[in-house]
Amino acid sequence: MQHRTEVEAADALKEAYKHITAEISKVIIGQAEVVKAVLVSIFSNGHCLLVGVPGLAKTLLVQTVAKVLDLDFSRIQFTPDLMPSDIIGSEILGEDRNFKFIAGPVFANIILADEINRTPPKTQAALLEAMQEKAVTVAGMTHKLSQPFFVLATQNPIEQEGTYPLPEAQLDRFMFNVALDYPSLKEELLIVKNTTSAAVQEVNKILNAEQIIYFQHMVRNIPVTDNVLEYAVKLVSKTRPSSELASPEIKRLLNWGAGPRASQFLILGAKCHAVIHGKYSPDIEDVQAIARPVLRHRIIRSYHAEAEGLSADNIIDKLL
Repeated sequence: MQHRTEVEAADALKEAYKHITAEISKVIIGQAEVVKAVLVSIFSNGHCLLVGVPGLAKTLLVQTVAKVLDLDFSRIQFTPDLMPSDIIGSEILGEDRNFKFIAGPVFANIILADEINRTPPKTQAALLEAMQEKAVTVAGMTHKLSQPFFVLATQNPIEQEGTYPLPEAQLDRFMFNVALDYPSLKEELLIVKNTTSAAVQEVNKILNAEQIIYFQHMVRNIPVTDNVLEYAVKLVSKTRPSSELASPEIKRLLNWGAGPRASQFLILGAKCHAVIHGKYSPDIEDVQAIARPVLRHRIIRSYHAEAEGLSADNIIDKLL
């Protein structure tokens, strides 16, 4: 696998992506954009935040992705009484009077952090440290997490009572913020037909952990032209009211813009987006294709934008 040329490796990822989406579509009806965003963030070695009402198959999607990619899967249901040790693990005194570390559910390849805004900041921070460092520290000992490591967190946008919204600095750790919408009538008919019969859809494993790590390295090595790099950085700069590139309208509609992490994720995501669409280097269209999920949670709307009923997506569309 290591002896492929860069072109062969890119073609191999494109083929693998095609097979992965075909397998996932056996179980997940529709949601093509959501599936694409999740896979792009996996191959870009980023994390993903899924925002949608209950019942849109968020958990099923993550379980299916884990099966198709042959990865260890762990689901953590976030609740107000969850402690950091419930996620990362703790030390216990063994029968031999020595302390030993019992690993928590964070020691898996794909973590589904269900309703991450339902748990207090201390527990959120424990997960976010693991996301950033790819390791956890317990009683002064550092324990490395298995690779690849990928967190998919979900949030329910409706009910905000008794929740702990993630602070902006922690939201920034997520590469994508993916909005899930209701299925179309045709899709919903198919969903109900498939899920109310006795038939069980089995999915095949397409890639393993080693191959995913190989493709993550390959995506990083894809060359980017200067004009695409400049376009991505300028696009992020235009979201900052203090920047000279920001238009008077953006200065009025936004209080805060996106940081440098947004520029990094725009380029990484554009590289992966280009490869799965059969290109060997990203162009401006690839940056635009992933701009919404990258910027959506990184811009803070002003009072004017909220009064005019403008969503983050509306403002991003103005920028594009």
